[in-house]
Amino acid sequence: MVTPYVPYPPSSGGQIRTFNLLKHLSKNNEITLVSLFKDETEKQYESYLKNYCKKIYLCQRPEKPWTLKTIINTLFSFQPFLVVRNFSEEAKEIIDNLLKKESFDVIHAETFYVMPHIPKTLTPIVLVEQTIEYNVYKHFVNSLSFFLRLLVYFDIDIFKLKYWERYYWKKADIVVAVSSPDEKTIKKEVKKIKTSIIPNCVGDEIIVNKLEKKDLKKPIIFFQGNFYWLQNVEAAKFLIEKIYPILKKTDLHFSLIIAGQNAKKIGTVKEKSIRLIDIVSNDTQTVKNLFQQASLFIAPIFGPGGTRLKILAAMGSGIPVISTRTGVEGLAVKNNLHVLIAETPREFINKIKEILSKKTLYKKIRQNAYFLVKEKYQWSEIANKLENLYRNL
Repeated sequence: MVTPYVPYPPSSGGQIRTFNLLKHLSKNNEITLVSLFKDETEKQYESYLKNYCKKIYLCQRPEKPWTLKTIINTLFSFQPFLVVRNFSEEAKEIIDNLLKKESFDVIHAETFYVMPHIPKTLTPIVLVEQTIEYNVYKHFVNSLSFFLRLLVYFDIDIFKLKYWERYYWKKADIVVAVSSPDEKTIKKEVKKIKTSIIPNCVGDEIIVNKLEKKDLKKPIIFFQGNFYWLQNVEAAKFLIEKIYPILKKTDLHFSLIIAGQNAKKIGTVKEKSIRLIDIVSNDTQTVKNLFQQASLFIAPIFGPGGTRLKILAAMGSGIPVISTRTGVEGLAVKNNLHVLIAETPREFINKIKEILSKKTLYKKIRQNAYFLVKEKYQWSEIANKLENLYRNL
């Protein structure tokens, strides 16, 4: 298995996915893990992975993305920025040696941009695309200022990213998507490609044993995300700048909590009834506690990409979710049955007021969502599905 990050602690969406898959896949398989890291401190987490991996190789990649060296290397390379900033000569050499000396049944590559580390081989390759990176990057470039968008650099890099993402899809024996919309995109872009869907799930530790009673008279409205991702920063700002000003004019006695890694990216919040909590990467207990204390999860996500794990975590924690269509895209949820859908600030306000005033609606949404997670989004079942995919190859 090749990953562009160390799969511990399980704090980002990708880490949560990989760590849980490792736990369950290791029961029937011997796994050699090759992971890239940015900072030397990440090596301390190797001990947490030894229970699940036969061998572990942690390889250095560039620590910071926007360095002069990385930008110059991108300009004078046919590869896009995303590949250049995630490339490790050490990882390429290790994987090459491993494939020469040992026999493997399958190579599992998490994200297309680790594919340049894998040499030409007869070993079947399963490429997992957690998101369509081209769409994410295009959204990022569109968010830049007008003057930055005038730079030819970004247009060229978008072109290169689209080309190479699809190039590596063709190199794999099967491309795995995490949702049906992503699979459709892959099939549309590359004809006759073999695909499968292996969705994300909720970790056992986040799913509550039973649905506790919530105080709807003094509700805690909650949003959680990794704010290294633009989509989550946009969602938090939409919540603070567009939804909150209208919400505070209502007669609701609420508090608003926004939490996650790199929360400083959101900026300064002056309102006393808004708590901004910066969570360090290995503090999973705080995340769990916040989910269980909350009354309502609000996710105004408009940017493409991401793993939707925060939505599933809210559902598994027994708190109703109000999100956009983009926010729940790819999940087997229905509006007014498992979640509530809103697109504009006024729609969010109306849905918040409605669900907090109607106990029957609140109960229906949280119960349906909770039991859907228990039935369909368990890592053990998903790992079995992935294992069957390996065997078929």
